[in-house]
Amino acid sequence: MAENGIIIAIDGHSGCGKSTTAKAVAKVLGYTYIDTGAMYRAVTLYFMRDNVSVENAKAVAQALAEIRIDFKTDTVAQTRMTYLNGENVENEIRQMEVSQHVSEVSALPVVRQTMVAQQRQMARQGSVVMDGRDIGTYVFPDAALKVFMTARPAVRAQRRMAELTAKGEHVDLAAIRQNLETRDQIDSTRQKNPLKKAEDAIEIDTSDLTFGQQVKQVLSLVQKLTD
Repeated sequence: MAENGIIIAIDGHSGCGKSTTAKAVAKVLGYTYIDTGAMYRAVTLYFMRDNVSVENAKAVAQALAEIRIDFKTDTVAQTRMTYLNGENVENEIRQMEVSQHVSEVSALPVVRQTMVAQQRQMARQGSVVMDGRDIGTYVFPDAALKVFMTARPAVRAQRRMAELTAKGEHVDLAAIRQNLETRDQIDSTRQKNPLKKAEDAIEIDTSDLTFGQQVKQVLSLVQKLTD
């Protein structure tokens, strides 16, 4: 639990809208938004750039010691940007190439241990909305509210393709769906803190919901905390 506030944990499958929903909920509530998926993507980008093999424990440990991840708000766009060692990598970490490797990197116990320590530190000073794959089950098992978001695979693939297309990256729909399903398989079966719904999490299927409806549902759950 945050020392001076509450924690809202939003977990779920890739492409179900958890990050955009979490970001919007945090903005409405005036909470800090922490995108843990972006943190693992930033680590993956660093590994790719420096040719760090996930099978080389020494190289992985050395790389993690050199990685610093921060979030800063773009005052013009009014959105949070991910910085890797002082460089804005927000756009680069969302590319398909990073998506194809992020589950492999994030499955490493030492990577998760390092990122979880940073995530817990980030949440110490106030109320936060944090989304990821193991927030409610491991990072903050005592979170005030736990939400697990999911959606049908076809819907998730369509949404991810729309995101990539909007950024000028054109990827085959079948390849996107395969990537999402592969990532979910890896994340759900990894030995360290697998992707799963916490027993006390509230599940929201976003397949047939608009973005506004997703946000409204989560905000209504938050409201119940104070009723």
